[in-house]
Amino acid sequence: MAMTRIYMDWNATAPISAAARDAFLSAFDLTGNGSSVHAEGRRLKSVIEAARRDVAALCDAEPACITFTSGATEAANMVLTPDFRMGRTPLRIGRLYVSAIEHPAVREGGRFQRDRVLELSVTPAGTVDLESLDRALSVHPKEDGIPMVAVMLVNNETGVIQPIAEVAARVKAAGGLLLVDAVQAVGRMPVSISALGADFLILASHKIGGPKGAGALVARGEVLMPRALIHGGGQEKGHRSGTENPAALAGFGAAARGAKDALDGYISDVTALRDRLETGMRSAAPDVLIHGADSARVGNTTFFSLPGLKAETGQIAFDLEGVALSAGSACSSGKVGQSHVLMAMGQDPALGALRISIGPTTTAEEIDRTIDIFARIAGRRRSNSAAA
Repeated sequence: MAMTRIYMDWNATAPISAAARDAFLSAFDLTGNGSSVHAEGRRLKSVIEAARRDVAALCDAEPACITFTSGATEAANMVLTPDFRMGRTPLRIGRLYVSAIEHPAVREGGRFQRDRVLELSVTPAGTVDLESLDRALSVHPKEDGIPMVAVMLVNNETGVIQPIAEVAARVKAAGGLLLVDAVQAVGRMPVSISALGADFLILASHKIGGPKGAGALVARGEVLMPRALIHGGGQEKGHRSGTENPAALAGFGAAARGAKDALDGYISDVTALRDRLETGMRSAAPDVLIHGADSARVGNTTFFSLPGLKAETGQIAFDLEGVALSAGSACSSGKVGQSHVLMAMGQDPALGALRISIGPTTTAEEIDRTIDIFARIAGRRRSNSAAA
C-alpha cells in the first residue's frame, strides 16, 4: 500500500483550513455585488467588511487601514511607488532601499525606476546589516524626496526574524517610510504594525490557510497612501479599483481569525516539532548545515544544505520518497536555482539548499518519517561520493 504523502511546504502555501473553506463556499453561493445598494449587495458588503475586521485584528491595525488586493505581490507593487499623497498633498519618495534577502515581489522595486532601487547587505546570520542601512540613509539625497526602506519581518527561506524595531528607528530618524513584508510572519508570531514602527505591511491569504488570490496592504493610518495601481470604479476607497472577490476575502478573514486565536499554541507546538526535526537531521548527518540557526527564527522553518547534494537532486529525492518540500522560495514557477538569500549571507553560490516548512497539522509521526527519509538520502549521498 502506498504511504500517505507528507506536506512540508507551508511557506509556499498552507493547506486551506476548514474554517476558511466553509467561509469561502458560503460566500461563493451569495448573489450580488458588494458595491450595490440593494439587500443582496449589502449582504456581500457585510461579508467583505467582516473579513476586513478579522485581517486587521491579525496585525493590530484599524479595519479602515486595510486595502484588499489579489495577493501580496499586487500589494507590494501598489505600495512600491515614488508617488504618495498625504491627504491631498503629493509626497515624493526619492529612493527605495531593499534588503538583499527580500522576496522578488519587493526586491524588483515595483514602480520605482531601477536606478532608484538600492540594495542593503545582510549579515552571515541572515539579518539585515544595520550599518549598511545607516550608510545608505546618511547619504540619501533629500532633494529627490524622502527615503523608503523595505525589510521583511520573517525571511521566507530561512525563517530568520529581522530586527524591524531597530530598522524602524533609523528610518524614522531619517524622515522616511518603512514597508514590512509580513507574509511569513502573521500567524507564526505576534505582529503589530504600530509596535513594529512600520508604515505599511503586506499580507497574503494563502500563507495562513486561506484561499489563494487574496492579500492586503495594511497602512498605519488613513492619510498617507500610495498612488493607486489599478484604476476604475473606485472600490477600496479608490485605492484599489475592481469588484472585490467576497468568497476569497471571506476565506482570508476566517483564516486570519483562526491564526490569531491559535497563535500561542502554534508557536509552542510547531517549534517543538521543528526542533525535533533538526535534532534528528543532525544525528543522521552531522555535516548538515541549517542556515540561520544561530538567529531568532519563527518555529516552522528549516532551511538546510547537505554538502555534495544539489538542491534539485535533493528535492526530487524527497518527492520520490513522498515528502513535498522546496528548494528555497516557491515564487519562480518551479525553477530550482541558486538562492539569492544564501548568496546574500555570503554562502557558496554552488551550495544547494532545501526548505522544510511545517504547520499546525504537521504530526510527530510525519517529522519522524521525514527524518528517516533524510537519513536515507544523506546515506546515498555518502555512498555515491565513496563510489566516485
